[in-house]
Amino acid sequence: MAFSATKREWSELYAFLRLLSDGFVCEGLPDLSCMDMERIPVAGIKREEHDGTRRYLVEDGDVHIVGESVDKRFPRSRFTTVADKILSAIRQSSADEVESPDGVEEFLDEISLFDLEAKTEDRTDFSISFYAPSVPAKGFVVRSRIGRMIPLLDGGRTANMKYELVGAKLPTPAVSKVNNFGEEDDVLGRILMAERLGCSLKFVDAADKIFRANLCMIDLRFPRLLGEMVKTMHMEGVTKVSELTSMLETVNPHKIKEELITKNGYYRHKIREFLMAAATGMRTAKIYRGRESAIKGLLMVDAEGLVRCYHDGRQDAFADFLFDNTRLEKGPVQKDKYGYIERENGLYYMKLNLKVGFIKR
Repeated sequence: MAFSATKREWSELYAFLRLLSDGFVCEGLPDLSCMDMERIPVAGIKREEHDGTRRYLVEDGDVHIVGESVDKRFPRSRFTTVADKILSAIRQSSADEVESPDGVEEFLDEISLFDLEAKTEDRTDFSISFYAPSVPAKGFVVRSRIGRMIPLLDGGRTANMKYELVGAKLPTPAVSKVNNFGEEDDVLGRILMAERLGCSLKFVDAADKIFRANLCMIDLRFPRLLGEMVKTMHMEGVTKVSELTSMLETVNPHKIKEELITKNGYYRHKIREFLMAAATGMRTAKIYRGRESAIKGLLMVDAEGLVRCYHDGRQDAFADFLFDNTRLEKGPVQKDKYGYIERENGLYYMKLNLKVGFIKR
């Protein structure tokens, strides 16, 4: 009986098989375009399986699979056939769960691949050797526009930003009235109601001390900058990171010289640094030291099945891609514990949630 998996799981497997089938990956440009001449030869892929590490070597018309108990060769054309079947099944299904197409399960058994998602401890999906098998492999993560997108940064309640309600002093009945306003996810409604009562939100800091310290590794004032973006997203309904950054440049929350903004691109530079840190391993609840990560790049599968590569060898293109193709999102209110007025040491606060995802086109 055929098994089922999510589009996200199928997409990771599809990218893996497509690279072995094609023997190259397209060098991605910031605007998601790709020129034929910008192809990087894929010499091999290293992937973790339940019984150890496997190496998949691209050799002319074959893929040579080498592991502790595996030494097999298969025509690359078979990888092409199976990749095409998976892509077709993903694109044709309106549901997130997709049943294995005919022949796919049998092929996966033949090549001894039993985990659709590789089991790694360093957060990579698999590692790629470019140009030659002897070249050190670089760790990559896979993201796909075909199915549900994995966020770039999804920290849950540890990614909450904290704001003090300043202005009018709210009595307890007024606080209860605000907190009981609207549906659970109507955070903006509660903010606007508090404003009608004479209050406004003043950024305090990132609520979680580990995440606060991680953001300070980018810039000591970066938590405030990010807090302003999150507040603007909720208040103005603007979600694209590039647009929010343009608004920051106008508001200039750090009150820096105009020349530093226009000529040096201060705010854009800081946001790009943050996005690159998030893409290469920074998390909200784990101490970030700014050291090199096992994640060296990102593979993006577009709606047509083309795989584009963004990596540390072209950091500007990688950072530009993230800057142009990410947005702030709203996490689930109840799960992430934000959007309500809370009392602490005699003062009233509200938390807003930070979540960074990819724009779907």
